Amino acid sequence: MMSKSDLFAVVERDPDKLSGELIFRGTRVPASALLENLKDGASIDQFLDWFPGVTRAQVEALLDYELSVLANIA
Repeated sequence: MMSKSDLFAVVERDPDKLSGELIFRGTRVPASALLENLKDGASIDQFLDWFPGVTRAQVEALLDYELSVLANIA
């Protein structure tokens, strides 16, 4: 299971970037953009093409974290 500290290796909050929204570390891309694009039918490869500053490892880590959160709800 991925911990919050592991998550913060790939995402960050900075009040000077996008009003403190959770973003992929080293970018100005909101983490929520990944989930919104996936919900709208985009693939991970499309997302990575559209947001070249984000890495596949960051995407996979965020999705792994979200899956671990869901697994602990049940």
